[in-house]
Formats: sequence, structure tokens, C-alpha cells
Amino acid sequence: MVQLLQQILNGLSLGSIYALIALGYTMVYGILKLINFAHGEVFMVGAYTGYYAAISLGIEHYGAASFPLLLALVVLLLAMAASALLGVTIELFAYRPVRSAPRLTPLITAIGVSLLLQNAAMLLFSPNPRPYPPILREVRFELGGVIVTNVKLTIFAVAIVLMLGLHWFIQRTWTGKAMRAVSVNLDAARLMGIDTNRIIRSTFAVGSALAAAGGILFGLDQIMVSPLMGVLTGLKAFVAAVLGGIGNIRGAVLGGLLIGLAEQLTAGYLSPDYRDAITFVILIVILILRPQGLLGVVRAEKV
Repeated sequence: MVQLLQQILNGLSLGSIYALIALGYTMVYGILKLINFAHGEVFMVGAYTGYYAAISLGIEHYGAASFPLLLALVVLLLAMAASALLGVTIELFAYRPVRSAPRLTPLITAIGVSLLLQNAAMLLFSPNPRPYPPILREVRFELGGVIVTNVKLTIFAVAIVLMLGLHWFIQRTWTGKAMRAVSVNLDAARLMGIDTNRIIRSTFAVGSALAAAGGILFGLDQIMVSPLMGVLTGLKAFVAAVLGGIGNIRGAVLGGLLIGLAEQLTAGYLSPDYRDAITFVILIVILILRPQGLLGVVRAEKV
């Protein structure tokens, strides 16, 4: 039982990171019906922005002392802002020109942008993995035999706050309501006077900012970052979005948590060698049994 609780705790922490990244996939798909395969690299850029922001703010001078909470918040906001800007730039220069092209063209463009960002990151940051700055010093304590750390709790708490913030933004703000309208019918929303280009930019900005937060939390959890960190992690988050029902925000959160739990339980009870494979086994199973995802719905399309 102790091992099970330990794996569940670790799975919820990891799944929270996947959920934050998956939200970007599902928001963009909900509006443009586009799989933004460059989203994993936006997550990577967010992690590196947090890395260099922490270094610039003098984290090495604190030694064993904790990094001030205010500076940690500044690091988070800087990373989210940088990734939001990157996401908007990608949308403007890569996706908008091919928005009306056949559906395969934006998909190939997304793959091209992903490869471009990977190689640019290797040139700028070097291809070698780097240890992530200790923005949050780890403190361990035991509850009934389960090892709990402040890092795991912080990851889960920050992710929950951001998800609740996104829910409030989507449900209560004018921009959020416009996003929902555009996701239902982009052309009808344009005829109703909604500036669809601005709404699409906002969608990319919000989704990219959440990915950046996921990048910093990933760095705290996994300790190391590298220019290729977004490839596998991004694919897992995409699987999470598909599992929950791509285009469904609650589904992305559910899918992320389930993928995190599946990985940790597989690593704990079978073998760590299978933790990556289980994600893609889940993808195959969900595509066969329920291709619309757990919370997705089948929508009839008029031809």
C-alpha cells in the first residue's frame, strides 16, 4: 500500500506537468483543428528561459539558502511571457499564411517549426543536458511511510492554480467566451464581429505560457533539461490530450493526470524501461476503442 501511494503521488505530480502542456495542444486544436507539433519546443524554450532567468537573478549566490519566493515568481512570469511571445510569433509567421491551405500543409509546417526550434536550441544552448537551478530547495518528509517532498507538492499546487485560472479565464472573460465561440464555428464568429485573428493569437499565447510553466516545473522535478526535452514530453502531452478528448480542456487535464499515473505505476510495478512505452500503448488502445477520447464527443460534419 505504501508503494502504491508513493507511485500515485509521483504520478499526480508528473501528470500535472503533462496536463499543463496538453492544454496548449487542445486549445489550438479546438480553434484551428491544428496539431501544433512545435508545442513541445515551446515547452523547452520556457524551461530554458527559466534556467537563464534564475542564473541572471543570482541564484548561485544563495548557496544552501532558499531562493526568495518573489524571485521564483519573477522567473515563472518571465518564462511564461517569453513562451507566449514565441507562440504568437509561430502563429503569425508559420501558421497564419497556411491557415486556409489543405489540412496536411499546416501539419507539415508544424513539424518543420519543431525541427527548426530543436536545432536552434542546440546551437544556442549547446546539445548537452544541464542541471536545472534549484529554484526550490528540496525538503523531504515522511507521512505514513510515503516520502513527500515540497517540490512535488509545489508542482501539483502551481499546476492546479494555473488550471483553475485558465478555467476562470475561459468561462468569465470576454476573450475566453470569444475563444469558445471561435472553437464552435470560426466563420460564424467572424460574421458576429469577433476579431478571430486576435482570439487565435490569444489562444497561442495562453497555451504557450502554460507550457512554459510546465517546463519550469519539469526542470524542478527531473533536475535536468536539454534542447530535445520537448520531443518525448511533448508527444506524451499530445497523447494525454487525445486520451482526454482533444479540444476538450477538462479532458486534457484528465488525460495528463492519467498518463502520469500510468507511467509511474508501470515504472513501479513492471519496469522503468516500459514507462515510455505505456503511453503509446494507451494511445493505440484509445484510438481503437474510443477515438474521440474519454470526454470528447463525436460531432457530425456537414459535407
